Amino acid sequence: MSDYTISDQLVNWYQINKRDLPWRNVTDAYKIWISEIILQQTRVVQGMDYYYRFIERFPDVRSLASAPEDEVLKYWQGLGYYSRARNLHATAKIIVEKYSGQFPQKYKDVLSLKGIGEYTAAAIVSFVWNQPYPAVDGNVFRVLSRLFGVEIPIDTGKGKKEFTELAGEIMNPENAALHNQAIMEFGALQCIPQNPDCAVCPLNTICVAYREKKISQLPVKQNKTKTRDRFFHYFHVMENGITWLNRRTEKDIWQGLYELPLIETPKSMDFVQLQQTKEFRSLFGNLKTLKITPVLTTIKHVLSHQIIYAVFYRVESAGGLAMPQNFLKINSGEIGNFAVSRLVEIYLEKGSQLSFDYTV
Repeated sequence: MSDYTISDQLVNWYQINKRDLPWRNVTDAYKIWISEIILQQTRVVQGMDYYYRFIERFPDVRSLASAPEDEVLKYWQGLGYYSRARNLHATAKIIVEKYSGQFPQKYKDVLSLKGIGEYTAAAIVSFVWNQPYPAVDGNVFRVLSRLFGVEIPIDTGKGKKEFTELAGEIMNPENAALHNQAIMEFGALQCIPQNPDCAVCPLNTICVAYREKKISQLPVKQNKTKTRDRFFHYFHVMENGITWLNRRTEKDIWQGLYELPLIETPKSMDFVQLQQTKEFRSLFGNLKTLKITPVLTTIKHVLSHQIIYAVFYRVESAGGLAMPQNFLKINSGEIGNFAVSRLVEIYLEKGSQLSFDYTV
């Protein structure tokens, strides 16, 4: 085959099968940047509404840079991986201060920005300025590993280097934007992870994995993600129309987000056991008459490296409850104005139902 025959076939397939997405057919680096960050850990169908909402509120880099972090996190609420939102905010400020509000055009400058890695930088400069940098995401890893029968693990330095070089070799440098869009879309729609329809694939005559019946074995991943279990006990305090929130400030999940008063325990505990902990006595030891009711129980919240097992309690007090000084005292009706994790959001949505089991 000629140097760019594969690319030509991918582009031909793409022009027939591509989805109509709002960040396509635009050359606004800011909008493409936002879309790529949203899609890093989010499927297209989930990210679409968030993209529209985010762009409507922050239509350009200056509006994002000047916004309070709390508001940026609120607009990101539900997408997860909140470091993405914090990095967006920080990078917007850098672009305003260092580049006078204009998105940098050089690959190395884009790559130097916070929260932007090799894939995202390549996507931006190729989509906006047609610069010949291959954008290698999970879809591209899968297409290339199957097409050429590459068994080097994709989650190793050697693997990433080899796949990036291979992606560059088949790219037509004069058609970089369209090529990158095409191969990524091909992986998303045609060369899917499980049970792809290889019989209708335009590249099946040259696909090594198809010929050798290795589709299900490729790509190879070396390291399996280790997960750990965590046990959260949340308390929704209700006292004369007010409640309390706490902001997570440590470098942990949901940094910068607000949450209800929380006790984390090293193992699962029922309420009787929880009452014996020093953390419980620290929160509620000053009052003997509290009505505490389990509202949501056995919530299993699955994150990429952690599984959270959570219980939510409703705490009713007639008055005089002294919460820690770092807690924020607010009117109960204002709780929806604060950026919270999806886990707390589930409680706020379902909290009127008792003993509700939920897995997300």
